[in-house]
Parts: sequence; C-alpha cells; structure tokens
Amino acid sequence: MENINNLYDYADSEEDEFRNSLATVDSEGKRIWLYPKKPSGSFFNKRILATIVFLALFFAGPLVKINGLPLIMMNIFERKFIILGKLFLPQDFVIFGLGMIIFVVFIILFTVSFGRIWCGWFCPQTVFMEMIFRPIENWLEGDGRTQKKFDESPWNFNKIWRKTLKHTIYIAFSIIIAHVTMAYLIGIERVQELITSPPSENMAGFTGLVVFTGMFYFVFTKLREQVCIAICPYGRLQGVLVNNDTMNIIYDDVRGEPRGRISKNADPKETEVKGDCVDCKLCVQVCPTGIDIRNGIQLECVNCTACIDACDEVMIKVGKPTGLIKYASVDTIKKGVPFKFNVRILAYTVVLTGLLGVEGLLLWNRAEIETTVMRVPGQLFQETPTGISNLYNAQLVNKTNDVKVVTLGLNEKGGTLKIVGNSQEVTIKPGMKAEVVFFVEYPEDRIKSRKTKIEIDVKENKEIIETVKTNFMGPN
Repeated sequence: MENINNLYDYADSEEDEFRNSLATVDSEGKRIWLYPKKPSGSFFNKRILATIVFLALFFAGPLVKINGLPLIMMNIFERKFIILGKLFLPQDFVIFGLGMIIFVVFIILFTVSFGRIWCGWFCPQTVFMEMIFRPIENWLEGDGRTQKKFDESPWNFNKIWRKTLKHTIYIAFSIIIAHVTMAYLIGIERVQELITSPPSENMAGFTGLVVFTGMFYFVFTKLREQVCIAICPYGRLQGVLVNNDTMNIIYDDVRGEPRGRISKNADPKETEVKGDCVDCKLCVQVCPTGIDIRNGIQLECVNCTACIDACDEVMIKVGKPTGLIKYASVDTIKKGVPFKFNVRILAYTVVLTGLLGVEGLLLWNRAEIETTVMRVPGQLFQETPTGISNLYNAQLVNKTNDVKVVTLGLNEKGGTLKIVGNSQEVTIKPGMKAEVVFFVEYPEDRIKSRKTKIEIDVKENKEIIETVKTNFMGPN
C-alpha cells in the first residue's frame, strides 16, 4: 500500500478525526442527507461534454449494428457475448477471460496514474446522478440550501406538485435506463418484443424490467452518494493503488494555509501571514459526497472537479491565482516535483502491453467456425473389406451472424471421410452449433501403428477455414 497514511501527512493531526467517520452519517449512525450546491465553471462545462459522449455511447451500444450484430451485448443467459460486432461464445472463454484481465490491469494502471478520474467523468452512477437526476431536482426544488429549506417546509400544494413531478420524471428516466440496460443483456429486438407483447407471454422478461427500473429509481432517489462511498468496490481499491505520485484532486495546503477570511479592516501584517484559502467552504458545499477536500485525499472523493470550479471562482473574485484546488500529486504539492512515469507505472504498462499482444494474437487466429472432433467413446476400430474404419463425433460452432455451410475432408490422400446421413454438407445456424457423426477409413497397408495422427479439413466454398487434428486407431 506504500504507506497510504503518507498521503495525509499535510492534514493537521487534530483534524484527523474526520477519517473515523463519514460525512453522510451522524454520531448516532443516522443518514445525513446532502444538499450540494450546483457546480459551474470550466471543468463542469467539460463534464457536460463528457456526459454527451457517455450518453451517445450508452445508447449506441445495443442500437448500432455491425454486420447485423450490436456493438455490445452481454447475454449471460444464453452465454453469448458481442463486442464491436464480434460474437463470442463459451468456446472463446480464453479470449474473453483474458480481455477481462486486461480490463482490470488497465483500471489498475489508470488509477495508479490518475486516481479516480473515471468516477467523476464517465462512471454511469456519477453521470446519471450528477448530470441528470440532480439537475432535475435543482430545477424543481432549488439549489443547495434552498432545496434543504424546501424539504423542511410543511406540505402544501406547491410542494406536492413539485415532488410528484420530480418523482414522475425520475421514474420515466429509470424506465429508459432499465430498458437500455436490458438491451445490453438480451438485445434490442428482444426488448422490443417485451414492450409490444403482454407481460403474461414473457413474465421473466417483464419482471426483469420492473426489477431494473425499481433498482435504478432506488439508487438515484435514496442511495445516491452512498453507492460511491460504501458500496462501489472501486473506491476501496483506490486506497491500495494510490500513492504520493498519483494525480488526484488535491488542496494546495502549502499555498492555502493558514486559512482565514479576508476583512477590509484587517491588519496588513496579519493578511500577509494568512494563506490564500479564505475559508469560504464553497468546496464543501458543492461536494456531492460531503467531504472537505482541504483535509486531504479521501476515499469518498470521486474526482468530480466541482470543488476546483468553486475555488477558482472565489480566487478570481479575491484577486488571487486559481489552482488552489487542482489536479496534482502529493509530491507535486510538498516537493514541487512534476508528475513522473515511475517504475510501478512502467511495470503495469509492460504487463498491459504484453497482455494486449497475446489478446491480439488470439483474436487474429480466431476461426469463424470452431470444430471439435472426438472418436466415439467405447469404439475401437472396424475392419471392412476395403480397410480400417473409425467412427467420430464432430461439433461445429458458428461464431458469426451468418448461416455457414461446410464440408469435412481429410487433409491427406489415401483415406475417405463419409458423414452419416444423406448429405455430406453441414449447415450451421448463426451463433449455434451442429453435431455430425462420420466415418474415416484407410487401407490397411497405410496404417503403420496402433495410433496414427490425422488431420481433418473444414471447408467453406472449397476453401479450408480450419484444420483439426485427431487420432486414428488401428490394429497393433
């Protein structure tokens, strides 16, 4: 963990008590409801652009098609996974599993270098909560303290209609998010069937939509910041990965302390002693997780940049340089050293590059049809008037979205392969598998040992698309 406590050396010892409690829980363990002030500024404007990109990708995932397949679909029920229009089946477990490992290593590398930027800019929880649901609430009930007073006010017609409209909009957005999420799992066509058919025809799908809708509504109306503070494992992972070199949103205590308010009649000598922080507490008021960034780096911080915008606005008003709260590392603040590409980042980069190379090689060599050939259990060999015969089972999996018609043949001359049945062609539906039984026969004089390696070609339009190796059994 590289002495994570070193991250907080710049926090005064008497202020360290905040690490033993959460800003959203009082001394009796009851929830403290947060009313963050609406952020504004250059970083917030950039987050709006990031939100537009996120929403475009979020809705494009199940809607945009490549070769008839969606960009992304994770159908865990039928064990079909589609990424960038490529179909992955359980037979691709190695490729898919390695991809998940690459994703985890990337998260580690990203966090080691840049902290929890993902949480503040592209995490669905933050984007939906802070950029959609919270603005709706601010629009109807007011901002920050105004909203708190509104909640504490007695119930009347004004409060009833505003609360009703807010929760109606919340439910509508939750329904939309639930349907898109379901499309990631079962496909947009199946979701359309669920919408247009009575619930009784597909009770499982209808129940899933209701559960997803209720879950999202509960998260964005009740849980809110508790997901980031106490539930999300990534927030806990950050504590293991972050060190003094990691870029984070950080308060420059060297420049800001000792903090104090500015007074018109203050003694100039006293003003010179004070730091740039005017103790306005706006950074606390805009924080969606209720922390005071001036206490140091904290697990609850989601790197949303709201405190940067608020502080920069105050610094401009009081005629001081911006950047009192900024993206920086502990070493940048304490030692004045710039961000550096250290050994740990280099090691993760090397590992990630190696994994990407292996994944790329596996994808390059991935066949559209995967064939498994096994000799029929319990069968040895049969002697026929023309030679020695073996019986085989073959399972062919179609990893494309097209119907495949293939034939099987021996890679070398001298033997014959005959599929049991009327047709010597095998038709495989998209994303499905086909099983065939066939005989392989060789003249007896060609069999020199009890076990002989043979190769079987899988052909489409007379072109070899895969070669499978197996054993041919003969007499001793």
